Amino acid sequence: MKILSLLIIIILFGKGCDEETAKNAETAVIEYTANTRGFYQKIVVENQMVSVSTDREGNDKPVKTKISDADWKILTDAFQKVNLDNLPNLKAPTEKRFYDGAAIAGLKVVFKGKTYQTTDFDHGYPPAEIATLVNKVVSFGKK
Repeated sequence: MKILSLLIIIILFGKGCDEETAKNAETAVIEYTANTRGFYQKIVVENQMVSVSTDREGNDKPVKTKISDADWKILTDAFQKVNLDNLPNLKAPTEKRFYDGAAIAGLKVVFKGKTYQTTDFDHGYPPAEIATLVNKVVSFGKK
């Protein structure tokens, strides 16, 4: 009987934690930037809305666009698989940005009041651990 009670408690608390994580994933702010001398792009995802800016000085007023439910599901699933504490330790798979072969990119996530940020990597070639998330965010900038 004690074992059964313990199992039920573990299951209930386990499900509660999953639901809380999913709910909080919607409150995260995901910011992707890519730039070089002649190119700038900043994509900000927050609360199922996306804004894209191509003005490095911030003079343009980016229009917020609603993310479709299907894209939002893919994004939140990818977000939940990312280890935020490990973001600063990720290694870039390529080094094209060192010789102007690719724009310099970075990912910043603000989640539960804490900021997590990657080191620089090549635009179009994110570290494998965050590739799904980055590629989905970048796809919003192409629309």
